[in-house]
Amino acid sequence: MVLALFVPYPKEFAEEYKRKGYWAGLTLGEALDEVAAVFPNKEALVAADRRLNYTQLKDETDRLAVGFLDSGLKPRDRVIVQLPNIVEFVCCYYALLKIGVIPVMCLPQHRFSEISYIAAQCEARGYIIPDVYRRFDYLKFAEEIKEATPALKNVYVAGENCPAGFINLQELMQAETDPERISTLLKENRPAPMEAAVFLLSGGTTGLPKVIPRTHNDYLYTMKATALQSGLSKYSNYLAIAPLAHNMTLSCPGIGGTFINGGKVILSQSVAVKDMCAIIEKEKVTIVGLVPALIISLLNYEKKEESDLSSLVSIISGGSKLNPEVAKRVKPELGCNLIQQFGMAEGVLMQTDDLSDEERVIFETIGRPVSPADEIRIVDGNGLDVPPGEVGEMICRGAYTIRGYYKAPEHNRTAITAEGFFRSGDLMRLDVESGCYIVEGRIKDMINRGGENISAEELDNLILSHPKVDNAAVVAMPDPLLGEKCCAYITLKEKQSLTLEELNSFLLSKQIAKFKLPERLEIVAELPLTNVGKVSKRELKLDIEAKIKQENAAKE
Repeated sequence: MVLALFVPYPKEFAEEYKRKGYWAGLTLGEALDEVAAVFPNKEALVAADRRLNYTQLKDETDRLAVGFLDSGLKPRDRVIVQLPNIVEFVCCYYALLKIGVIPVMCLPQHRFSEISYIAAQCEARGYIIPDVYRRFDYLKFAEEIKEATPALKNVYVAGENCPAGFINLQELMQAETDPERISTLLKENRPAPMEAAVFLLSGGTTGLPKVIPRTHNDYLYTMKATALQSGLSKYSNYLAIAPLAHNMTLSCPGIGGTFINGGKVILSQSVAVKDMCAIIEKEKVTIVGLVPALIISLLNYEKKEESDLSSLVSIISGGSKLNPEVAKRVKPELGCNLIQQFGMAEGVLMQTDDLSDEERVIFETIGRPVSPADEIRIVDGNGLDVPPGEVGEMICRGAYTIRGYYKAPEHNRTAITAEGFFRSGDLMRLDVESGCYIVEGRIKDMINRGGENISAEELDNLILSHPKVDNAAVVAMPDPLLGEKCCAYITLKEKQSLTLEELNSFLLSKQIAKFKLPERLEIVAELPLTNVGKVSKRELKLDIEAKIKQENAAKE
């Protein structure tokens, strides 16, 4: 039985991907167990004061998997995972994968607007949370989510404070110790490699996020392909500093790519540069995935010379575009290689090769697809291929690119072409000389704030509900650290006034994530319109870019 409303790969493509060896026919849980059998005593996972070798990691995930079954979960159920970078995240993720329960990856900063929608969209049966994280009470929050989502039955808690009616993860993990029963239940509930393994979230191009189903076969291949391109091995020590729920940190190559190669994963809950440097020195980190904002912060950290960063071999830059001038500083100042990565939770991944690519390619492009199965086309507005070197929309299909969002048939009719190509919404061109690709912008109305995708349309709609607002348009404004930030252009109703603080207080009352809040407010008499009467966001982007440029010039 296949999960309803999940779009599978067409049979002929699936058979080809198996025949050519892209798909291994393994589940993600089995892939972890295979490595544990080869490296039983090798250190696998480090977080704060906890250190687990591969045998311990396997045993903890096995016991927790059975605990989940005993708590009432069954294969194909969906469970929201909203945990920070802690050991429990990794254990819950693999435990659910082993029994065919689908983890839904949510960020710790998501709030009621996002979580209630996702829970309803996925018909989630379970919800995994910390008790408190960064002064936010997730226990109280979970009660609100349960009240709004009748299908949600179990709330699992990582932490010491677990009130009545909730399930303590640590107790669940320790409840079953009979090896024979554990083995039997895991075999009976093993998912098929072709089934949906994990649900990721899109940036939400039309408001709230779309749900992205990834199978065991295709997600394992993602890890293998990016790990190979990134030079991961059993000697690698990978620092996971971006949220684990991010596709980059989870599998590109992320913790998954590190585990399947027998490497060590180090988790960090802090993005402070001083903490990053301390962990790199202590754990001899060899590879880390960072969004450009963190790369810039590391380069500009005045005390970085006080830490021994000599173990670093590579930094993978992903999440948003890295300025070429910043890229040029990495090797001279940090002594390690830079890998530029472009990817999306929906599938296709491109990377530069730090060993074979010339500097110009590493600094100015996003490299080439990591898989020979990737089919990339650059097309015009009519879906026709543009000449090599010209700008168009990148569309793609392949062994790890989805054939449709979950439970979104109407959206899939426009997101996927008749031939099965995914419309990325990214404007690109081929660098003919190198065969690599260069990102030129986006068709989608998205703002990429330091690797976090923000739907401008979602913010537009929320701001329009403010009683003082007549019309609104949120656009991206350039930022040297984060790449982009949100700027809200607003026209007000007669005799009204509005401050940025007042606006953001209103938006927070709508219970959205804080990273989505506008960081600049422009009150205007009218919004520019296109010739068909739509707000011209292109003109607004040019306006804010000019204003920022003028302001920066005045400071010099």
